[in-house]
Amino acid sequence: MPEEESVIRIPPYYYIHILDQNTNIARVESGPKTYIRQDHERILFHPEKMVIVPPRNYWCKNPVIRDEQGDPVLDEGGQVKLNHGDLEIRLVQKPFHLFPGEVIEKIIYANTAMRLRAMLDFEDESESRVAGDEWLFQGPGTYIPRKEVEEVETISAIIIYPNQALKLKARKETKDRDGNDRVAGGVFNLNSLYIF
Repeated sequence: MPEEESVIRIPPYYYIHILDQNTNIARVESGPKTYIRQDHERILFHPEKMVIVPPRNYWCKNPVIRDEQGDPVLDEGGQVKLNHGDLEIRLVQKPFHLFPGEVIEKIIYANTAMRLRAMLDFEDESESRVAGDEWLFQGPGTYIPRKEVEEVETISAIIIYPNQALKLKARKETKDRDGNDRVAGGVFNLNSLYIF
């Protein structure tokens, strides 16, 4: 944000981060309000929309430490304290802003899937997983991360329309969505109307 702007209008459900250059501490201001920047302050970015977690999705982050009342804990300089490297799962709730240092993670939407890999052997609610197993978690859905599972990538769906086909090759021995056994290296076609 340009330094010459000293009056910042923050709409409802938006927020900004302000850096105090005397103490080098960043803080958050939430809208609706008109904020007047002091000479020793710097606005880190234009007003950003608060995070809204839709139904059946999840959100996890580098969380701020909170006290018993749920208020953020500040250090002696006034900076919010963070649990660096920790994850916090938030399901549907009212819109909220990110504190300086917090990071938004993945949200799984419709027609996307997350490719997961087991790092350790464990029992899932549906089956037992062995280290090295890979599977898809399809959205929209509520996926709660586990320490035994690595999130490899997010994949967008491929739609197969009439008069089209998709040629696939199995990387490992597996069962497809229809329950057919597929051997490693085997090539097969999908040619029915399908979201894959």
